[in-house]
Amino acid sequence: MGKSHRLLAIALISFTGSFAQDTSQDAENCKDSPLVSRFPGGHINNCEHKEYEEISVRTGTNKDGEAIEKKLGGEYWYWDYASRDGVSQIQVFRNFETAIRRAGFTIDWSDSPGNITAHKGKTWYLLESGGEYYHQTILVAGDMKQEITADASALQDELTKSGHVAVYGINFDSGKSAILPDSEPVLAEVQKLLEQNDSLKIRIEGHTDNTGNSAMNQSLSERRANAVMGWLIAHGIDPSRLSAKGFGDSKPVADNSTDEGRAKNRRVELVKI
Repeated sequence: MGKSHRLLAIALISFTGSFAQDTSQDAENCKDSPLVSRFPGGHINNCEHKEYEEISVRTGTNKDGEAIEKKLGGEYWYWDYASRDGVSQIQVFRNFETAIRRAGFTIDWSDSPGNITAHKGKTWYLLESGGEYYHQTILVAGDMKQEITADASALQDELTKSGHVAVYGINFDSGKSAILPDSEPVLAEVQKLLEQNDSLKIRIEGHTDNTGNSAMNQSLSERRANAVMGWLIAHGIDPSRLSAKGFGDSKPVADNSTDEGRAKNRRVELVKI
């Protein structure tokens, strides 16, 4: 599984009983979470760990009986367990329900005898109980580490393919349009793109998340787009090859209800014209 130490210093959820834990039937490289032990007598059919994943978790039901869901991103673990013979669905459900409450988790939604969504701080726990099997998911909410920065070649490839490309890494202070110094490497790649393709003309588009009111976001996105255009002109790009336009929060590409989604919506896009 790896990186299990990142599952936080939260009280261990464990079960006691006369059944010895036999891990010989567990799938290769699968181990119990240090946060939640297995139901006694069972084994792991398969497991999964991802450094970053985005999932939807159910947190309730509206007045029309429809599911209310929340999108979350962070480090992700999943286990598929087989229960021991003779265990009922409600038995598994009640045991985990009691255990996570005792560990200080808040139950956001449950559907006895099948499902539980609960959280403690940034740690989210999901259970799907089927009696003879149960599935556990744990997600520690957090931002994805940005490991790839767009270069001129990648920008050109995407512009050729789709006519537009989102550029991340051009950063501004919150609510402001002054470009932060750590944006220089990304801006330099945009400059290189234009220098290597002297016939290319682009529109620089500014986009925001939905924090604040729409009028302010519209103005902010326009100022940011113009700031990027000004940087490129100051670094030798012919102004006739550039235009700038802001769209505020009108064109989201991700869910504004999460930190990760808002980060994706705060972006600069280049559009071939």
